[in-house]
Amino acid sequence: MTFTNSLSERIAHVGRLIADADYILIGAGAGLSAAAGLDYAGKEFEREFQPWIDRYGITDLYSSSFYPFKTEEERWAYWAKHIWFSRFRTGGTELYHNILQLIKGKEYFVITTNVDAQFEKSGFAKEKIFATQGDYAYLQARNGSTKTLVYNESWVKQALAATIDCRVPTELIPHHPLTGELMSPNLRCDDTFVEDERWHRQKEAYHEFVGKAWGHKLLLLEFGVGFNTPSIIRFPFEQMAASNSNISLVRFNRDYPQLMQENVFNFTCFTEELGDVVKRLFNLRSM
Repeated sequence: MTFTNSLSERIAHVGRLIADADYILIGAGAGLSAAAGLDYAGKEFEREFQPWIDRYGITDLYSSSFYPFKTEEERWAYWAKHIWFSRFRTGGTELYHNILQLIKGKEYFVITTNVDAQFEKSGFAKEKIFATQGDYAYLQARNGSTKTLVYNESWVKQALAATIDCRVPTELIPHHPLTGELMSPNLRCDDTFVEDERWHRQKEAYHEFVGKAWGHKLLLLEFGVGFNTPSIIRFPFEQMAASNSNISLVRFNRDYPQLMQENVFNFTCFTEELGDVVKRLFNLRSM
């Protein structure tokens, strides 16, 4: 069954897949958080970042992450705002909560390239989440020299309160408590990204889950994964579904529904509005 079947048929089919699954593996990309209302541009971004838009001409949070600020004071004023906006401003969202209810009672695991901790904030068990690309809530040594991360919520609050004219005071420029060196957000952008002990533990848990589920009915639910980093979720999910007839792949993707892998045994796709589809699936399962 693919996206050529009617929406009602696909919803009924996926409802049965969820009910029958022994294990459910969720893969999530930026499209899921965008569908949940946590986009990197738009009216909320413009309202909160107007001083930076006026001064630097930034247009969205993604491209502005690479802006070459001339001073550390400017750089960290921006990042305090960015981290607050993307990580601490909101709690769990309705869409993520609905997905959790959708898989209630099932053995599950989550792999995500998102760095906003929405799964954790929406009630998913922390030990069942592998966030491959980092977490806005942590800072790391800029050159990756130490694997110790630093939780940054307290610093973010101080920096926001002290920001004047798109700058933080020099004394609020964060330095690593162990080495004294300058820091960066723990977000994967190059080979200095710090994979700490917990990162490796969750990577191992992810592979253990796949191994445990392999001989059973495994359902792959892929939400909003495009081609930014397809080798992390999109391609492996297709390869798993192509190599094992016990595995079903359900893709929720408005813009990129197509398969790249041939001979995927069981594939269903939704290009419709993600939140509406998840609500209908949740209502079906609640009946």
